[in-house]
Amino acid sequence: MSHALPKLHNAMWPGLVGKEEGTDHPPISLERMLELTAAASVNGQGFDGIDYFLFHPHTDPDASDDDLRRIADLIAGYGFKVGSLVAPVWPGTVGDSAMGTPVQRGKFVDAVRKACRIARIFNEHGVREYGVIRIDSASGPQTWYDDPAGNTKKIAATFREAATVAAGHGERLAAEGEICWAGMHSWKDMVDLLEAVDMPGSLGFQADMAHTYLYLLGYNAPEHALLKEGYSDEQFWAAYKSMTDALRPWTIDFHIAQNDGQVHGTGSHDKTGKHCPADDPNGKLDIVKCAGYWLDGAAERGIRHICWDGCMFPNQMLETPSTWNTILAAMIKVRDAHGWE
Repeated sequence: MSHALPKLHNAMWPGLVGKEEGTDHPPISLERMLELTAAASVNGQGFDGIDYFLFHPHTDPDASDDDLRRIADLIAGYGFKVGSLVAPVWPGTVGDSAMGTPVQRGKFVDAVRKACRIARIFNEHGVREYGVIRIDSASGPQTWYDDPAGNTKKIAATFREAATVAAGHGERLAAEGEICWAGMHSWKDMVDLLEAVDMPGSLGFQADMAHTYLYLLGYNAPEHALLKEGYSDEQFWAAYKSMTDALRPWTIDFHIAQNDGQVHGTGSHDKTGKHCPADDPNGKLDIVKCAGYWLDGAAERGIRHICWDGCMFPNQMLETPSTWNTILAAMIKVRDAHGWE
C-alpha cells in the first residue's frame, strides 16, 4: 500500500557541513544539491522536498525578502517543498554557545530569530507548509562536564527563550541530539534537557538514526550506555526500545540514516555519529525496522515529512546518482511500512 505521508525529503547541508574551500571536499552549491536530488527516481517516484541550512554559501541569513523569494522560486521550480530549516546557531555563523555568556546566548537567540524570519517568507511564498527549525546547544560536551547541572540549566534557559521567539512566529524548534553537543550528548542528558525546558508545544527533539545509535553505546557518556560491544540482536532491540520510549514522545522531526558504529568528523565539524550510505555493508541498523520505533504516533506529533541526512558524505559519493536512488528506495520502504494518509 502506498501512503501519502510522510513526505520524503533530502537534506541540502551535506553540501556544506564539514566542507572547506581549497580541500578535496569543497562546498557543493545549493543548485547542484537540488539537481542531484531532483535526478533521483525509483519506479517513477522522486523526493518530495528538501530540508535546508540557513547559512553561506547556500543562504545569507540576512538576505533580503526578494532574495529569499528567489531561492523559494528556485526550489519550487523543481516541484519541491521546503521542510525543516537549520538555524545558524554555531559560533562563527550567527549564533554562539547556548551555555555561554549572556552575550553569547543572545547571539544564539538571534540566530533563531533570523531563521524564523526566513521561515515566514518561505511560508508566505507557499514553498513551505510543514517542518520545524533545528537547533543544538552550539558547544561541546567537554566543558559541559565542568558543571553538568549548571550548564544544563543555562542551555534550558537559552532554549526556552529561543522557543518563545519561535512560538511567536508559529514555529517549533527541534533540538538534534548528537554525541558532540553539550547536554545533548547522551539519551539521558537529552531527556533531562527537554524536561528542563518543559515547552513540549514549542521545543521538541529531532532524532537522527545515525546519531541515536551512538547514544546506545554511550560514546561520550559511558554511564548512560544501554549496550556493550558484542551485544546480541535481542539486547539491541531491548535497548532500542528503551531509548525510543524515552525520546519518542518529544520527537517532532526525524532523519533516516545509517551508521556503522563509528564516529566521524570532517572540516570544522566535531566527531559525531558517522552517516553511511543506505546500503552500507557495515551498517548496524535495520533502517525500516528502526524507523518504525521513532515513527509510532508521528502524525499525532505533527510530523509531515522525514529527511535523509547524508552529512559528511564524501563529495564523490554525493555526486554519484546511484547514491540518491538507493537512499530514495530505502525511504520509500520506510513510508510503505510506517506511513499514514
